[in-house]
Amino acid sequence: MSIDVSKIPDDNDRKIIIATQAGLPVSETPYDDIAKSIGLSSLEVQERMEAMLKSGVIRRIGVVPNHYRLGYKFNGMSVWDVDDEKINELGMLLGALDYVSHCYQRPRHLPIWPYNLFAMVHGHTRQEVDDKVAAIENILGSAVASHDVLFSTKILKKTGLRFQHRKQPNV
Repeated sequence: MSIDVSKIPDDNDRKIIIATQAGLPVSETPYDDIAKSIGLSSLEVQERMEAMLKSGVIRRIGVVPNHYRLGYKFNGMSVWDVDDEKINELGMLLGALDYVSHCYQRPRHLPIWPYNLFAMVHGHTRQEVDDKVAAIENILGSAVASHDVLFSTKILKKTGLRFQHRKQPNV
């Protein structure tokens, strides 16, 4: 979960963020579990999370699968040099593909890095990733000036900002 610290309205929202920043509980009743752990009702937790999502405090709530545990041992970030005027349209096309887990625009760093469109592709084999990247190349057609694939060589733990519990001062 990504957050904007400047928009956190109160201590109950902070408690919810701390309780969920490593992920929602894996259970049939995750909001009930969070509510019990912080002393709020399940409905209040859900309403507060929805309000934080709408206001931008929480940018997204989503599933982050471990592709390696799912059998996808080959992960390639395909990088594309496409026309800046068409990047939104092309990015939407790639992002809708069932074999692209995420797709986004990044600035070029010429002359070293000409790529501005990134699309992560996962596969059981390197050939499967290569085939999917070839399919992307066919979809993009003449809009592509060049492309490459950067394969993962190790798994890094991905985490965002983490809040620490505040200790109450002794009075």
